[in-house]
Amino acid sequence: MKALTWTGVNQLSVEDVAEPTLLNGHDVIVKVRRTTTCGSDLHLLSGYIPFMRAGDVIGHEFMGEIVEVGPAVRHRAVGDRVVVSSFVACGSCWYCAQELYSLCDNANPNPGITEGLWGQAIGGCLGYSHAVGGYAGSHAEYIRVPYGDGSTFVVPDGVSDDRALFASDAAPTAFTGVDLAGVRPGDTVAVWGAGGVGQLAARISELVGAERVVVIDRLPDRLQQVREVIGAETIDYTSTDVAAELRELTGGRGPDVCIEAVGMEAHSPGPQGVYDQVKQQLRLQTDRPTAVREAIMSCRKGGSVFVLGVFAEMVDKFPLGALMNKSLRFGGAQVHGPRYIPRILEHMAAGALVTEHLATHVMPLDEAPHGYELFKEKQDGCVRAVFTPNG
Repeated sequence: MKALTWTGVNQLSVEDVAEPTLLNGHDVIVKVRRTTTCGSDLHLLSGYIPFMRAGDVIGHEFMGEIVEVGPAVRHRAVGDRVVVSSFVACGSCWYCAQELYSLCDNANPNPGITEGLWGQAIGGCLGYSHAVGGYAGSHAEYIRVPYGDGSTFVVPDGVSDDRALFASDAAPTAFTGVDLAGVRPGDTVAVWGAGGVGQLAARISELVGAERVVVIDRLPDRLQQVREVIGAETIDYTSTDVAAELRELTGGRGPDVCIEAVGMEAHSPGPQGVYDQVKQQLRLQTDRPTAVREAIMSCRKGGSVFVLGVFAEMVDKFPLGALMNKSLRFGGAQVHGPRYIPRILEHMAAGALVTEHLATHVMPLDEAPHGYELFKEKQDGCVRAVFTPNG
């Protein structure tokens, strides 16, 4: 079958690879109908996640049709149209019982890598390096999904493939941040990043009752989508002082909740941006925390800051003093997909959560390297490139 493989830093290739087979009784095989790029995939492409091997199939955000089920699968059947959680989960360990699915004790067959990095292993993610399982990804015609009963979700009849696609990772990642950050009715929420996750974090904040939502970015096409589709306010960080602007919008206090949806390759104008980029490229720090720093400095006293962008390990110039002295609540998480996907599909079916506008560039899998180029370089207004491996 055809699949998009990582062949080296900033190198991708569509290759013929072996079709997946059932390896465990709880597995299902999914015929991929839609799969999309994600900002975190760019960290793999750029070499900032150093646990890739040439030939690895990437991609973790997708939907499709089940074509084979293992003998232990009880709640899914051949022919089911499903969206799949990017982080797979066994559903039975202590962490899954707490609905902390990305921390599943059983889903990562390579726990030693993340135990060494972070003290404990997290769960397994499809198509996202050997640090989180080494699973083949979704930019392929077919994919094996472990724990099929708990990691796949049947798409309601009234929800299109194009809408359901973003219930796989972008929308549940956004919901994870909004929920765990504690967004409440009446809050003012600021979101850094107007990509798929940032836009959906803004929309889900509105759905749970936030009174005012502001999204910060620099790309005009994305900021226009935020205003026209999401209905939130926007700030172009290249033309103003973001912290001052947010204080002006909130009567001098700052936002109640600040959500970072950018990650380890955050862009920043001026000397600070150059400083962070040079230190990252020299491996003196693994991540560029520009947006996280700005969120901490902008948040109101006693507010909440939550990190959704992917980070690998160490950062420099972290404002720990501001975090402590301002009495901020600070958190972060990988996506707890099974906790939120059912609710997301309900919102999608009701028309309260639309996502089709994010798919700005739809193309066959053969054109996936070009799709990633558009996505990485933010060319032609690309928010997400979507691939259709089976037409």
